[in-house]
Amino acid sequence: MPTKKKTTAPKRASKKTSSYGAEDIYVLEGLDPVRKRPGMYIGSTGPDGLHHLVWEVVDNGIDEAMAGFAKNIEITILPGNKVEVKDDGRGIPVDRHKQTKKSALETVMTTLHAGGKFGSKAYQVSGGLHGVGVSVVNALSVYLMAEVCRNGIRYQQEYKRGKPTTTLKKNGSCRGTGTRILFDPDPEIFKEIDFDVKKIIQHLRQQAYLTSGVRIVLTDAREKPQKDYGFYFEGGLSSYVKYLTRGRTPKHHNTFYVKAEKEGILVETAFQYTEEFEGMEQGFANNIHTGEGGMHITGFRTALTRNLNDYLKKHNNNLKAEDILTGEDVREGLTVVVSVKLPDPQFEGQTKAKLGNPEARTAVEAVVSDALADYLERNPQDAKAIIEKAMLASKARKAAKAARQTVLRKGVLEGLSLPGTLADCSSRDPADSELYIVEGPSAGGSAKQGRDRRFQAILPLRGKILNVERARLDRILGSEQIRALIIALGAGIAQDFDIEKLRYHKVIIMTDADVDGAHIRTLLLTLFFRYFRPIIEHGYLYIAQPPLYQIQSGGTAQYAYTEAERIEIIKDIQEAKTGKKIKATKKKKKEEEIAPDLLKGITIQRYKGLGEMNPEQLWETTMDPKNRILLKVELEDIVQADKIFDILMGNEVFPRKKFIESRAKSVKNLDI
Repeated sequence: MPTKKKTTAPKRASKKTSSYGAEDIYVLEGLDPVRKRPGMYIGSTGPDGLHHLVWEVVDNGIDEAMAGFAKNIEITILPGNKVEVKDDGRGIPVDRHKQTKKSALETVMTTLHAGGKFGSKAYQVSGGLHGVGVSVVNALSVYLMAEVCRNGIRYQQEYKRGKPTTTLKKNGSCRGTGTRILFDPDPEIFKEIDFDVKKIIQHLRQQAYLTSGVRIVLTDAREKPQKDYGFYFEGGLSSYVKYLTRGRTPKHHNTFYVKAEKEGILVETAFQYTEEFEGMEQGFANNIHTGEGGMHITGFRTALTRNLNDYLKKHNNNLKAEDILTGEDVREGLTVVVSVKLPDPQFEGQTKAKLGNPEARTAVEAVVSDALADYLERNPQDAKAIIEKAMLASKARKAAKAARQTVLRKGVLEGLSLPGTLADCSSRDPADSELYIVEGPSAGGSAKQGRDRRFQAILPLRGKILNVERARLDRILGSEQIRALIIALGAGIAQDFDIEKLRYHKVIIMTDADVDGAHIRTLLLTLFFRYFRPIIEHGYLYIAQPPLYQIQSGGTAQYAYTEAERIEIIKDIQEAKTGKKIKATKKKKKEEEIAPDLLKGITIQRYKGLGEMNPEQLWETTMDPKNRILLKVELEDIVQADKIFDILMGNEVFPRKKFIESRAKSVKNLDI
């Protein structure tokens, strides 16, 4: 259980023993800063940072394609998780650099903020803004080889952890032009080096949509036979929006699309409304995904809201002030991609999550306003469908606002927002407090008796909650169980949610280990993803793992949380009895296929419900911080998560049927 450590203020250092002079100032030269603080340059040294190395090298090929010099980019994941990236662009220059007195290639590979993207005319637009991309990859690779084809000659140079191990040398002749980078990520930096093909495919597909006309090929050569994936799209963002909305019912026939230049900024935007409640916005600046949005997204939102209201006013003479559409209204069910290409993008941080250029907002707003006004007039049926959806969303928003106020007001008036079903903890410190959301009154009763009342609160559910994927917020707030959860959490819901007011920093979903329990868990995950997402983003949502089996021999009981553990426990018991080594049983075998002599004298109980355990067992196996297993719910890819929830929990049957059929053969323990 949590314990508070005693802390004391550090003693002030004596003037005689402390020193601070020039000798205490360390100057990190070359690429040393990257190796010292890699997270500053690639975000982290986990899987995201590892894959960021690939993005940085691929971005250089994409920049060549955007500049009109490259048509093909090839990425190969080699055995040992080495990566090779080739493009048929102009090739990194190899002539002597006046400032560094080294070749331009070595300068680019070994110097931060060195590249052809700072004030030169080599690139009008580029994603590699800071000029640190390929040099950072070099610094964080135990080996890197750069090969350039220019003027019919192949040039090559090798590096180790950012430092050249060979001079730039000619290595035969070649045709055309281009660059080839081969790098081996450094195990001193990355604890786990294993490239995720699905993650890379998603990124490359995105880049191919954003750079129409470029052919991108990915090869995974780590296993035989190797697998190849190719991407080539002529339709640009219009095709991308169709891809993002596949499986959803479109609200209007014609996808909106515009591509135009304004004040030196190229703006490309496409959008489509669907019958869904949820929307999706994706922003890009020079092909860099701006996950946190920025000025280009703001410009689009302003243009969309203003133009739809202008159209509504023009075609409805009886429009009242309260009927004016808000940004929230016009974005319900909207899937949009906004891409800008500009000469001097200002990103926040090296990972480029948000675009800060005010001129991008002005350009997008102007381009979209002109094109959207024309689109609405030329496509009256589409305009009518869009306006009707926005007006329906407006009515639902007003109803939801009234319902939210009722819920919050009721919570304040009734015991400072604590519902009667909640067995709260005595702690008032959110950092020390846990909320267990438990399936059923029986399990809730055991959990209430077995918990540590100081820091563990219990909120039992009565059966399955509402599927929020198929309901608007006003109906959701009519659910008694969801209202109880909102009040227990104490932080509001949807756009009113305030993470600072959250009463528990561990929210734990605890359901039975059967099909119904899995369904309830999925319903709760849908609710948290759609309406309490900051809880997931801050790492406060967990899933409890109750044991699957109790294995008893004599007077001793042990618990197994997986099939493999069950087999291992049985083996250990028999080895202890006989003193002989038991041959390992294949994990894929079922219980009844285990040799009968291994089961003699052993009682195995398969737990299907939490209520089958008494309070002491539930505490010991599932709630005691010393023994329990909690799985943290994390958001690796919001777009993919959105798509999965839509498929599994949405209204459309066919995508769900296809999803189930394609995975039917891999299902295990369908009704365990």
